[in-house]
Amino acid sequence: MVWSVDDARAWLRMPQAADDKYARGVVGLVTGSDAYPGAAVLGVEAAHRSGAGMVRYVGPRRAADLVLARRPETVAGTGRVQAWVLGSGTDASHRSASLRSTLHGALADGVPAVLDAGALDLVRVGAGPRLLTPHAGELRTLLAASGVDVERSAIASDPERWAREAASRTGTTVLLKGARTVVTDGERVVVVEAPTHWLATAGTGDVLAGVAGSLLAARADAVLADPASLVDLGATAAWLHGEAGARASRGGPLVALEVAEHVADVVRDVLADDQPASSSGSASAR
Repeated sequence: MVWSVDDARAWLRMPQAADDKYARGVVGLVTGSDAYPGAAVLGVEAAHRSGAGMVRYVGPRRAADLVLARRPETVAGTGRVQAWVLGSGTDASHRSASLRSTLHGALADGVPAVLDAGALDLVRVGAGPRLLTPHAGELRTLLAASGVDVERSAIASDPERWAREAASRTGTTVLLKGARTVVTDGERVVVVEAPTHWLATAGTGDVLAGVAGSLLAARADAVLADPASLVDLGATAAWLHGEAGARASRGGPLVALEVAEHVADVVRDVLADDQPASSSGSASAR
């Protein structure tokens, strides 16, 4: 199944009159490091732009300072969340005792979590629905940990097969990033075609993780009731990410922060297409 705008629209949540920031979803990010502080900035920006009611950030001082300089509405420090984004911009081989404790604590919450980059090795830690967001090389490592030896080139040539294999072996939903992103829980398989290949640049994966975390927070109750909905939410995140990339690119090179900045416009236009016409005869500003 190839994901479409109509599929994505069904999983976006329009704020209601009675909503507060908690009703709209609180997402927490444990991302970034002294080596890669920008990953924290990109993921937090994307989470805000995707409609989160509140974004919490937990990470090293340098990254936190950069996050707050860019997005002062971010709440620094731990607290109640409805979903986590873990691992972007971190390296499992250089994980400090403090970071290990923070990650394990987040995974023990039982809320939906996006595991990216340096947190993928924690797939069996704690409880709660998991959406993994590896690229082909990371999927190879994930499969090797489960006793499956496969080359990266084989994964790239048959992403659906190997994403399904990883999901089945880990009991999670896998979003295998690429020009043809595959989202699967081992049974259902959804494909999201990238509208621009300029998205293959540093930092865009951090943006995708932030988008996914925001969507999971907004639909946390649905995910906890039915973890199979992670396929739909993962595919929606990938679709929004691709469309934002196309707008940032306009046919040319892009940078990751521009992708994050365009997510809000994509969400607005998708939801506007589902609203009744206004008195002026149009529900969309396009």
